[in-house]
Amino acid sequence: LSIMTSQMDTDEQSIVLPSSTTSGLSLSLHPLPILNISEHLTRLKLQTRSNSPFVLGALLGTQNGREVEIVNTFELAIEEGRDHLVDHDFLVSRRDQYKQVFPSLEFIGWYTVAPVPTSRHIALHEQFTGYCSTPLLLVLQPSTITSSSSDITGQTLPFKAYEPTIEIRDKKTRSVFIEAPYKVETGEAERIAVDWTAKGGGGSTSLESHLQSQRAAVKMLHERILVLVQYVTNVIAGQIPTDHTTLRSLSALIASLPASENKGFRDEFNTEYEDVQLTAFLSSLTKSTNILNDLVDKHLVLIGGSRDDRTLTVRRRGMGRQGMMPGDWAMHP
Repeated sequence: LSIMTSQMDTDEQSIVLPSSTTSGLSLSLHPLPILNISEHLTRLKLQTRSNSPFVLGALLGTQNGREVEIVNTFELAIEEGRDHLVDHDFLVSRRDQYKQVFPSLEFIGWYTVAPVPTSRHIALHEQFTGYCSTPLLLVLQPSTITSSSSDITGQTLPFKAYEPTIEIRDKKTRSVFIEAPYKVETGEAERIAVDWTAKGGGGSTSLESHLQSQRAAVKMLHERILVLVQYVTNVIAGQIPTDHTTLRSLSALIASLPASENKGFRDEFNTEYEDVQLTAFLSSLTKSTNILNDLVDKHLVLIGGSRDDRTLTVRRRGMGRQGMMPGDWAMHP
């Protein structure tokens, strides 16, 4: 059984040709597909309560010879009860809708989420050849650990692009994938949209964005301090060998910190804290005063309206009695 499993793993991995085989494709990936695919995966995880839901979607873009740009995406549906069959009616309908809004964009491939392409992806891939002669495959690999390279133009993202090709082995042909390098390309409008999204959308203010960034920085600092504390604790307990270079660096770092427990610092800190609390109290007091003022104004308007109505009623009654004839008093005692 273990031999069969290893053979199956080998077959699954051999769907992608080795890295020595290069693709001559010039591929550009825009930020919108990255955001759409990530959001698609996150939403399906929450809906299905599964860490590895089946994600399927189409890629839209432009192609000029061997130069391809992936500009947009949309989700795809599968036939009910048949996970390996794409709902082609839905695909054609959505493609035509996007074509009306974006005439320059064409169907150029599809995307999914998986560690590596498998034979299942080959079967799915063949269903898209009727819409594009050589559809591309874009795979999101959430478990991939990205490198710490300073090049953030492409390959540090957990995405891999694949180009289909035909391999001849033992006088037999089969469909395989070649990994295609890509670069991230953004326009001015896309940079503004990505920055707007990163700041939490239109509902957040600059103050909220600033506080969120400060919170993230403090959280990261706290985590790193915990790592240093754990390291020193383990060294004292003898669980790990002593590294004098690291300890000297840690001692120098602590010595460079400003003194925070002297009386002058504590007095200044307390003064600042009291000022902040006083400002918050005055703000709350001002808000309460404004609410009370509005309530008093509404009360005065209501009372004034009632008095005017009573005065007008009394005047009308007086005018009615003055207009009566003397003989009428007997009829109206």
